[in-house]
Amino acid sequence: MKRLIALDMLRGYALVCIMLDHMPLSALRSFTLANFSIFDAAELFVLLSGFLVGMVWQSVERRQGARAVQWRFARRAFEVWRALVFGGMAMALVSAGLLALDLDHTAIWHQYAVWVLENPLGFLGVLATLWLQPNLLDVLAVYVILLASVPLLVPMMQRYLAGFAAVSFTVWCLAPVLNAFVPNHRLGGLLFNPFGWQMLFFSGIAMGLFRQQLMPMLMPHRRLLTILSTGMFLFGTAIIVGAKIGEPALPFRDALRLIYGGEINKWDLDGTRYMAIMAATWLVAVPLAGITERMAASRLGVALQQIGRGGLFAFLVCVLLSVLGDAFQMNPPGAGLLRRMAVDVWAMLALWWASAVWLRYGAPWQMSIRLRRQPG
Repeated sequence: MKRLIALDMLRGYALVCIMLDHMPLSALRSFTLANFSIFDAAELFVLLSGFLVGMVWQSVERRQGARAVQWRFARRAFEVWRALVFGGMAMALVSAGLLALDLDHTAIWHQYAVWVLENPLGFLGVLATLWLQPNLLDVLAVYVILLASVPLLVPMMQRYLAGFAAVSFTVWCLAPVLNAFVPNHRLGGLLFNPFGWQMLFFSGIAMGLFRQQLMPMLMPHRRLLTILSTGMFLFGTAIIVGAKIGEPALPFRDALRLIYGGEINKWDLDGTRYMAIMAATWLVAVPLAGITERMAASRLGVALQQIGRGGLFAFLVCVLLSVLGDAFQMNPPGAGLLRRMAVDVWAMLALWWASAVWLRYGAPWQMSIRLRRQPG
């Protein structure tokens, strides 16, 4: 399978945005994706993950067969579950350490630090059963569920694409009702509704699986699709800009609300957010493809590629850095712009460095083994 450097760069960009968005005092938080579009880095991360699943599925199935690729994604679901469990423990312990040093932070709930110290096995248990999904890691819970469904559902998608799409759309429409039946510590099911977010995830898988068949069908209509996609993306941007302006833009916001309806719900994956990211996907993949490739080949693009290729390990590092960066920006209180900017730069460099080290040596627990095996 040929790597798509633009895909790696965008995954890295999504992780950087996730990290900064969860640092409330971040100086660069005002420049992340969520400030310019109706969707944010969470949608970008899930869509790109689905696209990668589709590409890998196609490649592995062609070389090794259906059983091999099904087993591969069953293992991957276990790996993500394991990362959620141990990442949650690590995040809670980092929070406890910061509180012990009298370093306040708001990126995560302080109660996690209390629970992990008072009842570590109990805290481990609620993480392992997905009964509790700590904030910052809650998107991994829905990712575990979606990945676990891949071995069963992707073969169905390959055989009955139209029927699969119809069922997926129906489930998406019923997502709030279905999610309420999921056992969970909070009323209403998981925060990231798996019945809603499956629509975006499997859309990404379909693009990865069927891109060679779909693109020849779509390209004759590329001008119309580009106009419609640009309009949809700008519509979502207008909603965000209107909200940021506030009261002076109330008539403008009311006019937009007549089009998209009531409140835009991220957690169930609102239709406006879904259409906006799908529109952005077309724009990046077709009219802006050349620009995106050149950006990916730049020095900054290569660094983002390394973060994106860091995958699950980079995601966990990004979460821990969000907590640390938040604490460093809050303490001492009243930190100026330069200090907050310095913490932002430190966090981004640390995320890049950790990802680069992981790509070179593997996970930290593998690094010492490899170093011992080197001669001399």
